[in-house]
Amino acid sequence: MTRHQQWTAAHVPDQTDRVCVVTGATSGLGLATARTLAHSGGHVILAVRDEAKGRRTAADLAAERPGARLEVRRLDLADLTSVRAFADGLHADHERVDLLVNNAGVMAPPRTLSAQGHELQFAANHLGHFALTGLLLDLLGAGRDPRVVTVSSLKHRQGRLDFDDLSGARRYHPMEFYSRSKLANALFGHELHRRLSAAGSPVRSLLAHPGYAATALPAGSVGLVKTLFGRLLTPLAQSAEQGALPQLYAATAPEARSGEFFGPSGPGELRGAPTRVALAPQATDTETARRLWEVSEQLTDVRFVLAGPART
Repeated sequence: MTRHQQWTAAHVPDQTDRVCVVTGATSGLGLATARTLAHSGGHVILAVRDEAKGRRTAADLAAERPGARLEVRRLDLADLTSVRAFADGLHADHERVDLLVNNAGVMAPPRTLSAQGHELQFAANHLGHFALTGLLLDLLGAGRDPRVVTVSSLKHRQGRLDFDDLSGARRYHPMEFYSRSKLANALFGHELHRRLSAAGSPVRSLLAHPGYAATALPAGSVGLVKTLFGRLLTPLAQSAEQGALPQLYAATAPEARSGEFFGPSGPGELRGAPTRVALAPQATDTETARRLWEVSEQLTDVRFVLAGPART
């Protein structure tokens, strides 16, 4: 796609009867994405850590669009037990999933370990979404124009993976580990595309980043990161609704192709209409991607079953 200044949420195609899972759907980019999909007729599953907040969000969305099809389901991406329970619930109640938006994330908290002992940002931003995608892949394979959209960040370009210290036990810097988790998102989305394509799967894997958008993401950060991104630079940020456009484009535009990465079209990719952008070289390194995939399988105990098109 070339730069398209006029592409907005109003250009999202009709999503009637599409089953759409959006992680982190109660605020920021996730809420903007869920709202647009619901307003476009989608059956939107709000995958949220706080169910009470999720129910309030669903009620607000239903008030905005009477008749909106919404579900609220608990999902704590930092806890692999919760990820499996969420996937089991979807398998019990749905025959297919048409869209999975891997949106939720945490940014630059103090060093914290997940329920399974992994560094929190790597656990919630990458491992949880890796496991969720793998566990839902059969439902996606049964979907109509099925897509997985994984949300990365401009910060993936500063990311480097240290496979000898993924937990930060030796050295931890909050923003460095955030960049690392966003590089992991980019590596995963690109490698998933490669593997799905090689298997002849109908599922598309796409990537997006919001540029610099005003969201609640910095609220859990520490020190200068919280001050800088949570307060000082906020007047320069675009809205969450504008920041969500790249992931909405990846999720719904007919011309968006598997393997593509979308971000804002303005200077520095900080703001503007969605356009196709480039991944950092380290995000397309096949050896790093292979090793990350293998490590992620080991840490989550999830193996991807990459099937080709369904036979009729």
